[in-house]
Amino acid sequence: MKKTDWPIRWDLLLRYRLIEIIALWEGRLTTNHICHAFGIGRQQASKDINTYLREVAPGNLEYDRHLKGYVPAHQFRPAVTQGRSDEYLEVLGRDHALSETFESLDLGLPNTEILHIPRRLAEPDVVRPIVMATRQGRRLEAEYFSLSNPQGERRVIEPHTLVYSGQRWHVRAWCERNSEYRDFVLSRFRGDPQVLPERSRHKARNDEAWNTQVTIILRPDQRLTEQQQDIIANDYAMTNRELRVETRGSLVRYLLSLAGLGVDMPKRDPLIQQIELANAEALEAWL
Repeated sequence: MKKTDWPIRWDLLLRYRLIEIIALWEGRLTTNHICHAFGIGRQQASKDINTYLREVAPGNLEYDRHLKGYVPAHQFRPAVTQGRSDEYLEVLGRDHALSETFESLDLGLPNTEILHIPRRLAEPDVVRPIVMATRQGRRLEAEYFSLSNPQGERRVIEPHTLVYSGQRWHVRAWCERNSEYRDFVLSRFRGDPQVLPERSRHKARNDEAWNTQVTIILRPDQRLTEQQQDIIANDYAMTNRELRVETRGSLVRYLLSLAGLGVDMPKRDPLIQQIELANAEALEAWL
């Protein structure tokens, strides 16, 4: 089945993805996985699995009578996922978050414990107008607090994209006061942001830093021994001890911070830091 032929219905695509993820990473899929995850009956879950095998990925799964479940076939190829471990970990993460809220919920997945750093507060009443302005392409007036201006001030911005940097949410927007595109942390908006009737004139397509594609090259910390570097290279699936990460120019700092390589961070013990930036000079404009 071609990607362009995937079902339009979002709920079906989510179920097909779970079928593929569970089968690939746990090695055994049953209708219970689908029933528990989506609150549907066994007959519907069985129909979903059969439709996946007939229309989405023929031959991907085989029924094992001994295990009483579906297992990946020898010729298994991901069709609605990318076959990455983080896709399975995201499923575990969602299961963990739901189980914390609904104690009696059992999705049939392994026990997990996930660590989170404290998340920055962003109130729904503040976020909704920002989302609306971003979605509708309109100007937004809001009170914004920053470390450089802790008293806060009214700003008029033209948001074009919401971004999650792994640690916090921010909105990429044109700032009328500074006449440039900037990042605004959602938790630093206050009061009652107002969506203005005027359409934004500064779109994502006009944001040069946003549209500039940049390659970040990471490598094992060169202070490590050759054998230690090989271990780190294997951890990150590096090629020739290099990991090339494509991102936007405006997001370089966030990605490096996630990797523990923030520009203001001191160089740590190599056993702790483990990786380093290999092309700092090429990224100087974004650092």
